[in-house]
Amino acid sequence: MSNIRAIDLFCGTGGLSLGLQQAGIEVVAGIDLEHRCKYPYEHNLNAQFIEASVVDVTAEMLNELWGQGALRLLAGCAPCQPFSSQRRGKDPSQHKNWRLLDEFGRLVCGTSPDYVTMENVPLLARDAMFKRFVQTLETEGYSVDYGILYGPDFGLPQKRRRLVLVGALAAEPKLPTPTHAPDEYVTVDSAIGDLPRLASGEHDPRDPLHYARRLSPMNLKRAQHSRQGGTWQDWPIELRLPCQIRDVNASFGSFYGRMRADEPSPTITTQPYNTGAGRFTHPTQDRGLTLREAAILQGFPKDFIFTGPDEKITLENVGRLIGNAVPPVFGQLVGKVFQC
Repeated sequence: MSNIRAIDLFCGTGGLSLGLQQAGIEVVAGIDLEHRCKYPYEHNLNAQFIEASVVDVTAEMLNELWGQGALRLLAGCAPCQPFSSQRRGKDPSQHKNWRLLDEFGRLVCGTSPDYVTMENVPLLARDAMFKRFVQTLETEGYSVDYGILYGPDFGLPQKRRRLVLVGALAAEPKLPTPTHAPDEYVTVDSAIGDLPRLASGEHDPRDPLHYARRLSPMNLKRAQHSRQGGTWQDWPIELRLPCQIRDVNASFGSFYGRMRADEPSPTITTQPYNTGAGRFTHPTQDRGLTLREAAILQGFPKDFIFTGPDEKITLENVGRLIGNAVPPVFGQLVGKVFQC
């Protein structure tokens, strides 16, 4: 264990915190407004979860959590919805989470941690808010490096790109270089190919998260006619949606698409179980992804628990926890940066 203690703002279910722990950093607490994150965070990470809005967090609270005698790291992934590609063309400043990165900056100024890291969607790098955040860090004396990291370059079995920033007061941190060449990428098959096979509507009695949502008869036929990496244009006319019949050049080519087994997966969203929400049909089985498969593709261990023993598991709730999480590999990468 290193001599660094971390606090994770906007911690969610604990992906970033888990990665920091995997790098040998002590995580003392995570802070998030979402109550459903409390059990998985505390159960899997053995760290304190504070249910609060970062707007209400004070510098005094953070200093008390860090305690004395260790280097301090403030980490966080402010909610990215204002800058999501799904909102492209909309004004991010009109979203309720618009100012949360400024709150992160406020807490950096109030506590002067030894290290700072943040992770977010690539589009944020173009925005004045991010540039203001970087300027705030530099004004406070931090050396800063940031850039877009591609998950497969670091062993993530998912084609996710993320903006990652690292900052330090008494060092000049640099983002890591790729550890995996393209011919070494972890594929969907190597990540989830060993899980029990399931048909539409079936579940694994040993793992409640390994459940395949039941497809309608029409969507089951669509899955059966979908090839790996293909589109809805592979379907016979009678299986196509009305808009696809009217316009053979209609977009949304990945919707109802089947993943390739020999590549990393597409970006995991909050509905990976829904074949109509993206390229989420299993590569070799006629069904959508299970929650367990999605969690593994997001980089979580196969035994990660997302719900309490008395909590009902729903596709919607757990899907949001998984899709909104930071893949642990990104936390592990920055954790190693600060220990070089």
